[in-house]
Amino acid sequence: MPELPEVETVRRGLLPVLEGAVIVRAEVNRPDLRWPLPERMAERLTGREVTALRRRSKYILADLDSGETLLVHLGMSGRMLISGAQVGVHYRDHPAPQKHDHVVLHMESGARITFNDARRFGAMDLMPTDGAHPLLEGLGPEPFGNDFNGPYLAARLKGRRTPIKSALLDQRIVAGLGNIYVAETLYRARISPLRLAGDLAEAQAQALVPLIREVLAEAIEAGGSSLRDFRQANGELGYFSKHFQVYDREGQPCETPGCSGTIIRTVQSGRSSFWCPACQR
Repeated sequence: MPELPEVETVRRGLLPVLEGAVIVRAEVNRPDLRWPLPERMAERLTGREVTALRRRSKYILADLDSGETLLVHLGMSGRMLISGAQVGVHYRDHPAPQKHDHVVLHMESGARITFNDARRFGAMDLMPTDGAHPLLEGLGPEPFGNDFNGPYLAARLKGRRTPIKSALLDQRIVAGLGNIYVAETLYRARISPLRLAGDLAEAQAQALVPLIREVLAEAIEAGGSSLRDFRQANGELGYFSKHFQVYDREGQPCETPGCSGTIIRTVQSGRSSFWCPACQR
């Protein structure tokens, strides 16, 4: 699943074409994705201006002048692709319709935004802009927000008898982190993913906050990590995967200066953890 950097990369790519623009026509080509699409979705989107384009955790939120917000989750293979507009330094013509183009937004500018999702694990919904949504309830603070700080994280980890990796993946503690960026953060912190969260010293817990932000900021700058199906809004690949220090590097030498260890893979709760047992304790 795309994590915070991938979703933020897509949001930033859509921003020049979507925010402040009017949807002159919306096409909804099937009744459901992962879950049923909202009733009269095409009608409720058509003619609406997008007043703001936000991100919460791994969700894109497009506020409309109708008082509703379009919530988008990319799922495993979802893409929001722009055509008929200048994207970066290139102009992208409208492609021929594809089999998995499930929702298409035709903008007043002539641009087109297409949600393509081969596996249909993505989701779209309409919610009151000033209301709540079940997918957003209970989420922890954003990693770049003021509410996410050293004392907060130390307090949330204190006494927890779950592995630190599981704690950082808990969206109720911090929103948006996933398997890749937790692995990279713990590697930089020299902390084993198997270590119990409650066993970290307060200083170690607090030191995770700037490392989390550092890893996420670098990944956003690189356009995310292109694993399997992820694409940016301009259709290009992200390249942070070229800078992985530990994720997906099983059997390769540790990159920590002076460390002679080898990266291993351990399965935790059905998910792969990549780490160096020589320098992550």
